[in-house]
Amino acid sequence: MSLTTPLIIGAVLGLGVYALVRALMPSRRSSVSTVARIDAMRARGAAYESAQRTSADDRRGRLDSLRSRIGARVSELYLQQGWEQRSLRADLAVLDRGWEKFLATKVLLAVAGMVFGPLIFAVVATLGFGRSPLIPVWLALGFAALFFFLPDLEVRRDAQEKRRDLRRVIGAYLDLVAMSLAGGRGLPEALMAAAEVSDGWAARRIRNALSDARITGISQWQALGQLGEELGVEELKDLSASLALVADDGAKVRESLASRAETMRHRELSEIEGSAGEKSQSMLVAQLLLCAGFLVFLIFPAAMRVFQI
Repeated sequence: MSLTTPLIIGAVLGLGVYALVRALMPSRRSSVSTVARIDAMRARGAAYESAQRTSADDRRGRLDSLRSRIGARVSELYLQQGWEQRSLRADLAVLDRGWEKFLATKVLLAVAGMVFGPLIFAVVATLGFGRSPLIPVWLALGFAALFFFLPDLEVRRDAQEKRRDLRRVIGAYLDLVAMSLAGGRGLPEALMAAAEVSDGWAARRIRNALSDARITGISQWQALGQLGEELGVEELKDLSASLALVADDGAKVRESLASRAETMRHRELSEIEGSAGEKSQSMLVAQLLLCAGFLVFLIFPAAMRVFQI
């Protein structure tokens, strides 16, 4: 019995050491088991990605549906009140954005501003400034109004830049139409051929307007006028009016388009020169302020020494 007990204890300890070694140094798997393990991991990864994508799509779908409902109600309110907002609609048309989604964004930002104002008051109140209960109300209203009108500023700025690009494209487009007319093409063919040269967003909008004109049965210059009315671009409306007057005379059309393109180029050059002049003036003011600060830095020690004396 005394000899059996040490044998059992040694066998158990040996088995434990063997199991520990096998755990730390696993044996080589067969190719079949390795492939099965890779397939199982791939299946789990695909299922996880599918679940994540489905949940993201569900969240995005709920958010889009919420924005659509809010935008529809606010748009109906604007319609009942008679607030047309033509210039803002033209800016959104230039940027290719929806009216209802834009209104929903404004409302959601206003709600965020109503929460942000009292939050700022709570932070300031912890520092011991301001104890009146009216302060968070005014802050909520002020930030709500500010956040409500911030998208308008962004849209007007972006639309102004895109209209500037559109005017450049229109100038080149008129030159191409004039060259096509000089080559013997008719006015409708020349307008469409010139729009098919480029695939930019401006040429694509012009090409879509000309294609819709064939379907609706209106003239192509009327379609250009409607596009100018939609985007708020006066050059397209003026072009439509001039083409309607001289559409039957090819020579007058070429002269009108060439002169209009030259006028647009001169206007663009004058705008570029004016913008460069404004930037030069701003740089001059910055240099003067820098020089004034440097002079103060030099004079200050001497002035302090004189006043101490």
